[in-house]
Amino acid sequence: MSELTTKTIAQLRDGFRGGKFSAREIAGAFNAAVEAGRALNAWTVETPELALAAADAADAARGSGEVKPLSGIPLGIKDLFCTEGVASTAGSNILRGFKPPYESTVSGKLKAAGAGMLGKLNMDEFAMGSSNETSAYGPVISPWKREDGSNAALTPGGSSGGSAAAVAAGMAPGVTGTDTGGSIRQPAAFVGISGIKPTYGRCSRWGIVAFASSLDQAGPMAKTVRDCAILLETMCGFDPKDETSLDLPVPQWEAGLSSNLKGKRVGIPKEYRIDGVPDEINAIWDRGIAWLKDAGAEIVEISLPHTKYALPTYYIIAPAEASSNLARYDGVRYGVRETPEGGNLDAMYASTRETGFGAEVKRRIMIGTYVLSAGYYDAYFTKAQKVRTLIKRDFAQAFEHCDLILTPTAPSAAFGLGEKMSDPLAMYLNDVFAVPASLAGLPAMSVPGGLDAQGLPLGLHLIGRECDEQSVLNAGLAIEERAGFTARAEKWW
Repeated sequence: MSELTTKTIAQLRDGFRGGKFSAREIAGAFNAAVEAGRALNAWTVETPELALAAADAADAARGSGEVKPLSGIPLGIKDLFCTEGVASTAGSNILRGFKPPYESTVSGKLKAAGAGMLGKLNMDEFAMGSSNETSAYGPVISPWKREDGSNAALTPGGSSGGSAAAVAAGMAPGVTGTDTGGSIRQPAAFVGISGIKPTYGRCSRWGIVAFASSLDQAGPMAKTVRDCAILLETMCGFDPKDETSLDLPVPQWEAGLSSNLKGKRVGIPKEYRIDGVPDEINAIWDRGIAWLKDAGAEIVEISLPHTKYALPTYYIIAPAEASSNLARYDGVRYGVRETPEGGNLDAMYASTRETGFGAEVKRRIMIGTYVLSAGYYDAYFTKAQKVRTLIKRDFAQAFEHCDLILTPTAPSAAFGLGEKMSDPLAMYLNDVFAVPASLAGLPAMSVPGGLDAQGLPLGLHLIGRECDEQSVLNAGLAIEERAGFTARAEKWW
């Protein structure tokens, strides 16, 4: 039943309900794919037994006519989500072996909807990274290869690199990701799949290991726009345990899907035409504009003047929040504890954090601590918060003239592992197109647009008004239909 791993969530759901195959056959096929794909290092924990248990429950439910929305669908869960009784480490040594006695709200919603869990997905440590190279479990390897005969290992993007690789390699039909500054959208673009970050507050953050609390947002990644809509409906909803959760009804996004964009205006921000971006990126952007125009949309030029300040603003606010959130990992309550012989409490703190955190996490904690320190707080953090307000205002003013915004997802296709790790600034620039929407808390989605000259996927990026995920999904569907992207990585693993 290996052909089951090529199907979309919608196809698996409908086939299961129609009796074409059992949930156990689906789970078995994906469990086998997970085992066969270990060379990609996409998983930190494999849970085939949990996938099979959910499948058996789904088969029994089908027999009794009590099928749930995601019955028969096994999923991968990013290792940032706490899962009851299953190791949840955020890709870090400091949480190695930690098995939460509780379930995150989002993974709990998926579980309650009938979905099984194939395992936990590898990721950049504490979601801090754009290439999945900062993980304590080693880098995830993209299933894609350049068509230059080099056979170089490529990044699947980050921080949701394991999530992206799992879908692209057919190891999971859909997965959870998290997006703080582009960590769903950039990996989706790098491996040729779809991924959406909903409006901040749509998905509960409760039970998700925190990086930057005012930016973190969960979202789905899958082969198609429809599959993303299906998962998003289950993942979203008000949660009283999360004080930032939006108390709003969850729309029926799948039922509302339409690629007819007649009457919609799509804004093209002039500030996103950046010097040094490869011609291929601008070319795919122009094709995206033509596709949306063909779908009935009107194209208008807009201005987002404070875009140029988005990256430095993000890399002040996010590390500042991280330095506060990560202060709890000190070896006292949970996770790894390192106590030097004869050392006092301070020595235990220092030793635990020194051995438990990786280099990138330490770098961001130090940056965050610095910008929050006396004498620098106003010069950096307060100023960054003011600029963030200006960025949000730019979007509000732009949406007076348009309904959606179209940009590239990333400034390049996937790069080789090790190519940018020595230059943090070059790595941070990967998020140049994705960060502004995160700072503004807006829904944003990446859909595959085509391949570059080396045969690697390129993504197109859609940004919508607050709480207007439907327009984003619909525009994504319009691009998906016109791009006709069917390319898949040639299996080498």
